[in-house]
Amino acid sequence: MSSFQDLRIVDNFYQTSLFFPMPTVIISTLCEDGMTNLGPYSLVQPYYVAGKDYYAMLLCCRNSSNTAQNILRNGKCAINFIDDKPKTFKEAVKLSWPGDTPAEKMAKCKYKLEKSLIEKETGEVRPLILTDAPQVIECTWIRELDGADGDRAGQLDGYEGPYRDFNGITSKFGAHFILRVDKILMKKKYRDAIINGVKARDFPPLPIDYGYRDSKNFWYHRRSGMRAELLQVREASLDSVQYAADRADDKIKFTDEALMTILGVPRVFLSLVLKGCVEWARENNVDLITEEHMKIINDKRSKEKQK
Repeated sequence: MSSFQDLRIVDNFYQTSLFFPMPTVIISTLCEDGMTNLGPYSLVQPYYVAGKDYYAMLLCCRNSSNTAQNILRNGKCAINFIDDKPKTFKEAVKLSWPGDTPAEKMAKCKYKLEKSLIEKETGEVRPLILTDAPQVIECTWIRELDGADGDRAGQLDGYEGPYRDFNGITSKFGAHFILRVDKILMKKKYRDAIINGVKARDFPPLPIDYGYRDSKNFWYHRRSGMRAELLQVREASLDSVQYAADRADDKIKFTDEALMTILGVPRVFLSLVLKGCVEWARENNVDLITEEHMKIINDKRSKEKQK
């Protein structure tokens, strides 16, 4: 006999049929008149994280929302993460009522806003961002994916098909937007932590929410103590890693000490790691990769540390 019971799956299953933990963000977009609109969202996540010449986030939302209509119109948005203070979350909930015009919402909004860093640097008009956000992702919708460049703003009562598979208008009332990450902005204390090494005290106090339930409340919890769980490393033998390294390139070689630093790399990723090391060596005119070189290669934040 199973220890579980079946629960019927209904619309908005992530909050009606599950306890599904999600981030809470405020997405800022540009209206036709240049006003910044703010909308709270949880269905947002990393999409392209590696292997392309850009990175991307994915946003799922109602296609008639102010946010969706603005993205369809000009493609610009910013994903603003908020802290977990009750007054901050209460303000996010106030912004969530469907049907309010941007002017109606923004007239009562208490969030402090400032210019986008991209706008400050380039002059390109972008949505304002939240001054008190621990971190912000400035984005541009990649409208050419999935043929979504034909999708247009203006249909507030639902879109007729055919629909896109994964980008643009994906159903009568739904939309998905693949958003290229243009810039990640972060408050200094959190940026320093990522560059210099994160400890439990360094994580920003971000809320985790479970959505709208009981036709009454949005539920969320605040950050409690962070816990680190050590990854159990399975080390390969030096001989097996050396065998793979010898076949990575016929000219660029590794010292034993260099290879010792990657014995814990899972076998399925070893070829990719070695290829990355070889590419770095070519770019830096290195024929023999040493342990010191590996430290530089492995430190993705080495450039920031040199500043």
